[in-house]
Order: sequence, then structure tokens, then C-alpha cells
Amino acid sequence: MDASVTLANWRTAPYSSKSFHQVDKLIPVSRIEGPEQAWQFAAELQSLDALVFEDQHGRERRLAEVLATTATRGLVVLQGGRLVAERYSQGYDGKTPHILFSISKSLTGAMTGILVDQGLLDPDSPVIKYVPEVADAAYGDCTVRHVLDMTVSSSFSEDYLDQSGDYIRYRRATLWDPPLPGKDPGTLHGLLATLSRAPQPHGEIFNYLSPNSDFLGWIVERASGRDFSSLFSTLVWKPMGAEANAYVTVDSEGAPRTAGGICILPRDLARFGEMMRLGGKDILPGWWVEDIRHDGDSGPWKKGDMVDLFPKGRYRSKWYQTGKASGAFCGIGIHGQWLWIDPRREVVIAKVSAQEEPVDDDTDMLLILAFEAIAEAVG
Repeated sequence: MDASVTLANWRTAPYSSKSFHQVDKLIPVSRIEGPEQAWQFAAELQSLDALVFEDQHGRERRLAEVLATTATRGLVVLQGGRLVAERYSQGYDGKTPHILFSISKSLTGAMTGILVDQGLLDPDSPVIKYVPEVADAAYGDCTVRHVLDMTVSSSFSEDYLDQSGDYIRYRRATLWDPPLPGKDPGTLHGLLATLSRAPQPHGEIFNYLSPNSDFLGWIVERASGRDFSSLFSTLVWKPMGAEANAYVTVDSEGAPRTAGGICILPRDLARFGEMMRLGGKDILPGWWVEDIRHDGDSGPWKKGDMVDLFPKGRYRSKWYQTGKASGAFCGIGIHGQWLWIDPRREVVIAKVSAQEEPVDDDTDMLLILAFEAIAEAVG
């Protein structure tokens, strides 16, 4: 790791291009063991750099230029289970795990279905059945489904640039930011158990709050009686045929940052997407994947503050339904991480990046059009 990269600057440019594939050198992690044999894809590689499409402002754009301006470090495209495009840049070769940020939520939500299928977890049960420690917090009267679908009523503020409120406390507790001198940063579970309630009932509004997904990690650990890393390895990573070990960042007590701390190879992100496209591949329950793709209540989504991204969409078990004719669904992480799955064209697109801004709505709109153009070109 470059000596200029520190815990205080690792998520900012230009340091992020040096840190996003070396997070384990900055933050404690728990390893997710992979199998001895990887799931192999036939390769029929083509260059997509010259692909041209129209952006949301009516301007003609070349894919190579869009990938460069969005600080894309890795792009893997599958079509019908074949590897059709792969490119790396910005000092990254795709051979070390790259942080997924909030696509971690989607991976965790997908695995949760296995526990539900095994009868170990009931989405309609109160969360205090599994984690009674949160009885006096925002989660005290919500269900697991509220946590899965981001409809928990909480006053937590999801402000990625916050330097004094909820989010900076959250990052210090997860060891993502340096502690204040002489101050105990606390722990992830300690923070979750103190989050306060908002006035509206649970289930009414889509309210995107990352701690909900860390809480889901706590719930699945309690429901299964196992730590997250070994559980994910046994239930998903090894059966899927991952190419390499993965890891997840942890706090001082070993609590996993399942909201944003999972780090994997771009190829393995594409493998996960292909598994989802194939309906779970007898690893994830097929009915759970179908539920992620097609079920859920559009009402809370329409009342939330992300409706402009997918006006006909929904959010289900940590995945975005786009509402598009292709049936596309996706996972999204800050700083430009995407897993785009287009069932109609049998296309999976995995993208890892180091975009300067955590969130940029205009860039997101541009990338959605780029993914649709890629799917059309290769499908």
C-alpha cells in the first residue's frame, strides 16, 4: 500500500485508486474462503470501447470515454454464460479483491434466502426474536422484512460526507475512519442498538440506511449460529465456484460490515450475477431469486428519495428492480460499483470503480444507459 494512503483519506481521490483493492491493508477483515475449483466460463472476448450510445441529454457517447470519466477500474461482461468482454485500468489488474460497497447488501440479501428456505429465519418475524439487544432502538418493533426491504423507520442520516453526525459515528465504529484522539470509537452492534426511531410507521417509506444491512448481517449470524464469513463461504462462495477468496471488513469485536465491506474479484462479482440470472443455480433458492426479481411493494419505493433512478422500480431484499421491459435488476455501490443483470438478453455486467463522488445521480443515469447499450450490443 502506498504510504500516502491513510484511514483518513482512503475513500477520496486520488487515494481511492490505490486503496479500493487493498482494503485489508487498512481495516481488519474476516476471510471468506473459496473453493479449490472455480466455475469456468468459455471466453469469446470482444472490445466494446467503440460502442456508441445516446446519453440522457441527447448527446452521443463512446463507451471507452464513459468508462474513463467514471473511473472504471474493472468491467466484466457475460452473455449466455460466456465471457464476452473484460477490461481493467487505473492501476488495477482484477487479480485482488475490490471493495463492493453497497453491493455487499445485495450479496447478503441473496444469501439470507438460504436461511429462510432452511427454516432458520422467518422474514415476517420481529427482529427481536433473533437480536433482543435492539429492543429499545429503532428496530425494536420492526420485522426482518422491513430490514430486508429498507422500510425501517429510523432517524439515522445517510450522509456520506458527514463529518459530525450519525454517519461519521457509524464509520468510526466500523473502523472505516480514524477515531477521535482519546475517544473510544465504539462498536457496530453498540451503535445499532442505540439508533433512534423516526415518527412514521415501519413499512411505509423506502428509507435507504446502510446500518439496516449491517443489522441483517447480525440477524443472519444469530439465526444460523455461525459467523458471517464462514456461513457465506459454506453456503455461497464455495458452491458457486468463486475464483478467489473474498473478505469482509469487521469492527473491533469482529462484527462484519455486511452493508458495504465485502471485497471480491470483478470476475467473481460477475459469477454471482450469473448465478442470480440462472435463478440461483441450485445454490440460492429459486423461489427467493424470483421474489427478488418480481415481488415487493412499489408503494414505499414511490415515496422514497430514489424513485427518480427507477420510476417503475421496487426494492426487494437488498436488490433494485429497475421496472424496465428487459426485467433488469441490479446491485449498486457508492463510488461506481454496479452489478447489472439483464435476464431477457442473458447479460451480466460487473463494474468496479473509483468515482470521486460517492453518489452522482447524473452519472448513475448515464451508466444505466451504458449498461443497456452493452446488453443490446452483446445480446
